[in-house]
Amino acid sequence: MTFQRRHAVLLLAVAAWTVLSFGNFAVTLYDAWSAGEDRATSYWVAHTVLIVVNMVIAVLLGSLGWRAWRATRR
Repeated sequence: MTFQRRHAVLLLAVAAWTVLSFGNFAVTLYDAWSAGEDRATSYWVAHTVLIVVNMVIAVLLGSLGWRAWRATRR
């Protein structure tokens, strides 16, 4: 399979959406923590790990999308 411009756009869009949605989730989670919301430690750890893993995935997809974008220049 060869990458086309539309594949690069899709990868970059998914990466951007992931950063925006999980960035918002991280801010909300931090606000809840700083407000003293009473949750189990496992709640905070699990959600923090979820945010970090998804940000890593976004970086990988964005990197792949950027390379595909540059490879499909006309």
